[in-house]
Amino acid sequence: MPFPQSIEFLEPELNEQMMKHFHGERTGFVQVGENRWYFPSRFKQYAESLYSFEARSDDTWIVTYPRSGTTWTQEMVWLLCNEFDFDTAKSIPLTQRFPFLEFFLFVHDDTKAEFLKENEHDAESMKFIEKLSQPVSQMLDEMKTPRFIKTHLPISLLPPSVFEKKAKIIYVARNPSDVVVSYYHLNRLYRTQGYVGDFETFYDYFERDLTAWSPYWTHIKEGWAERDRENVLFMYYEDMKHNLPATIRKTAAFLGKPFSDAQIDDLCTHLDIRNFRNNASVTGEELKVVGILNSGEQGFVRKGQVGGNAEEMTEDIKRRIAEWSKRNLADTDIKFPEW
Repeated sequence: MPFPQSIEFLEPELNEQMMKHFHGERTGFVQVGENRWYFPSRFKQYAESLYSFEARSDDTWIVTYPRSGTTWTQEMVWLLCNEFDFDTAKSIPLTQRFPFLEFFLFVHDDTKAEFLKENEHDAESMKFIEKLSQPVSQMLDEMKTPRFIKTHLPISLLPPSVFEKKAKIIYVARNPSDVVVSYYHLNRLYRTQGYVGDFETFYDYFERDLTAWSPYWTHIKEGWAERDRENVLFMYYEDMKHNLPATIRKTAAFLGKPFSDAQIDDLCTHLDIRNFRNNASVTGEELKVVGILNSGEQGFVRKGQVGGNAEEMTEDIKRRIAEWSKRNLADTDIKFPEW
């Protein structure tokens, strides 16, 4: 299926600047379509195959802008759909149970070569790195139903088959103040991103829609616009944090899955941030082993707070993000919960 949108590289000077700050990308960054969605160069090569991916009617897709409670939601959904099988959830990495559709776009050939060199004495690690750099479509094609798929692609870049087959979509939105802080730490943690600048510079890129999967506000608005479809559940991260049991019940009802009060209690305990950040199956330990995660940075699962960003947020950035949010929310009825 032909990819219907334009794909253009950033102008050379800006591209050079971005690669000085984001060391994981070695060729440059592209912007896609009228919304100018921001991606690494491999998107140009794989746009058509991603767009042509064949969804199934019993798929469940978690769709988010990065750092919006994606992993938390994935684990909740997988357990609801797999009869609260905590033993399997703890023993098999979430990345295997719930593949990330487009992660391979961020494994540049040169970066992959470095990972392979560092792991040259471990055949299994080298095999794992090779697998990460390849599209997951073949693995997904071979997976038994029902499948669970994670993506940060915006609604307008999802494969059309997702809507044609009426696969279930759970879209989670999180307020930009918490997203940008968490996203900054993620970009420092992952060598595939390899961000080396400070938070203020990162915030500036975020506001200018120069961070992967941006523009943030267009992403949120596209998710919000689909909220009334029968196969779409739109949720706010803040509501999840405020009342997790209610969120679990709402999600179970959307998925058509039965539950008991005791099972809900057990799932809440499993998902409690104090337990979650120590759960090796969701924290990317398999990526740490092969050196894709930087040592010395904050972990993949951080604080999970709402409004927990005082350390990074200067008064000037708080003012800027408030003004930016006000401008972008002016023509919508989107309202992030304040508990």
